[in-house]
Amino acid sequence: MGTVNIKINGVSYTANQGITVLEAVREAGIDIPTLCYLRGVSEIGACRICLVEIKGQRGLVAACVSPVADGMEITTTSPRIMDARKKNLELILSTHNKKCLSCVRSGQCELQDLSQIYGVEDEDRYAGAIPESEIDQTAGHMYRDNSKCILCRRCTVVCSQDQDVGVIGANERGFKTYIGSAFDQGLGETACVGCGQCIVVCPTGALSEKDHSGEVWAALSDETKHVVVQPAPAIRFTAGEAFGMPVGSNVKGKMVAALRRLGFDAVFDTEFGADLTIMEEANEFVERIKNGGVLPIITSCSPSWVKYAEHNFPEMLPNLSTCKSPHQMFGAIVKTWYAQKNGIDAKNIVVVSVMPCTAKKLEKERDDQNAAGVPDVDIVLTTREFANMVKKAGIDFVGLPDENFDDPLGQATGAGTIFGATGGVMEASLRTASEWIAGEELKSVDFHEVRGTKGIKEATYKIGDLDVNVAVASGLANAHQLLEKVKSGEKDYHFIEIMACKGGCVNGGGQPIQPASVYNFVDLRGERAKTVYRQDADTPLRKSHENPSIKKLYSDFLGKPGSHKAHELLHTSYKPRSKHGWD
Repeated sequence: MGTVNIKINGVSYTANQGITVLEAVREAGIDIPTLCYLRGVSEIGACRICLVEIKGQRGLVAACVSPVADGMEITTTSPRIMDARKKNLELILSTHNKKCLSCVRSGQCELQDLSQIYGVEDEDRYAGAIPESEIDQTAGHMYRDNSKCILCRRCTVVCSQDQDVGVIGANERGFKTYIGSAFDQGLGETACVGCGQCIVVCPTGALSEKDHSGEVWAALSDETKHVVVQPAPAIRFTAGEAFGMPVGSNVKGKMVAALRRLGFDAVFDTEFGADLTIMEEANEFVERIKNGGVLPIITSCSPSWVKYAEHNFPEMLPNLSTCKSPHQMFGAIVKTWYAQKNGIDAKNIVVVSVMPCTAKKLEKERDDQNAAGVPDVDIVLTTREFANMVKKAGIDFVGLPDENFDDPLGQATGAGTIFGATGGVMEASLRTASEWIAGEELKSVDFHEVRGTKGIKEATYKIGDLDVNVAVASGLANAHQLLEKVKSGEKDYHFIEIMACKGGCVNGGGQPIQPASVYNFVDLRGERAKTVYRQDADTPLRKSHENPSIKKLYSDFLGKPGSHKAHELLHTSYKPRSKHGWD
């Protein structure tokens, strides 16, 4: 790639040919404000906030869609530019619901921030007609409030391009344009998979998960209830961002301390459930290999992926592992084994899951998720809801000491930790399945080929006498591409891991929302994943089948992986769904 010589605010720079003015200016250490732009997601120049002057061009240009050229002279700040940005913000506000104090994104809204920076004093300068809208509450995991939508299209692009779902788009034209689903269906009536990626890319409060923290407060106040909590592996590597800590901070100990101070009766770890999932999933893989079962086996930990498969690949449902996801397995064990050991009626136990994923709110309502005759999991909170509870309780999260999970359901291995990153479920499974197939201890537990944030990864491993072909996909568009090759016979695998969100759970739809200024120039997925693998490397036990608490669970209660009791409690089923969501 060649380079070009440019000037930015009178200073000479060299930039790579083909990049945009926005990127070149950022590389020069100058920020240009954006609103609709999100790198790799939305690059349409619609909001007209990133306007700059180019010498020789009559009008202002959008920096996000204008490529640099040799000899270009760029001005990023001038009275003309500032005035244009301010007027465009005022025009956007003219149809915007300005009840900011009660908005879920108040203090974290990109529109609000820019309005303050550019000194918008008269938010009603261009007041006039307001498009009619109703809040869409039809989905179980989230809502859409178009009165706060700025038509940036970030949500529609991530839904269609990254996730290959495409259940939302721009309806009508001109002043009447709004974001909605085909035929004015509610989101809950479509083939939405609940991934929540539309929420994390939204710059305002137009999209948000449904807040279930009130149910948790009520349970914690009910003396007849025994309330336990389990945070997912990825939470400890992202929750710190909600409290101003650097991206990738490991806040495991502070997270435990905060949950304990919120008043939970027991603070356990979904990583225990992840280790348990590996015991069942690895056993299932080995059984299919030995007995000629359906291959490739495909992981089932991501509920958005499972629902996507039910809508789009019903013929491949027999390929899915029948294992419940880790937090559902954990809930099943709490309401059976744990309940029996402690003499507590399962009906009086409330299991709260803190998840990086909005789809977990839907998953707990699925069939076959009630091993004890009551729901395995009662309430699901996102990372954001957990952070808000901590703030509401007045807890100084950053200043908390590090504390440990409660026993026995708080003990986990490094294999459980890496569930938080794409490739982690695959690697954890291989650590156990390899030893079970080969009958000997692994020389190295690190399977580097399935790590990293690349959308599709492939590898072949020699396990005993077998050459085992594996693949990993994250992001449902990548999953679709991979599975089409499997269906056509172009690819032949034994084992496939799929996570709905690019990068895995560290990039889940329930994770802390970062503004475009961070999202565009920080590798959130990569930085969070680095901490995942550092934690794994520092964990004394790194294979699920070596977890002492898991061994005790099987010896005292389940018998062995794949036993009749294990299938009753820890496995589930799937059903084909209409591709259009009409089921």
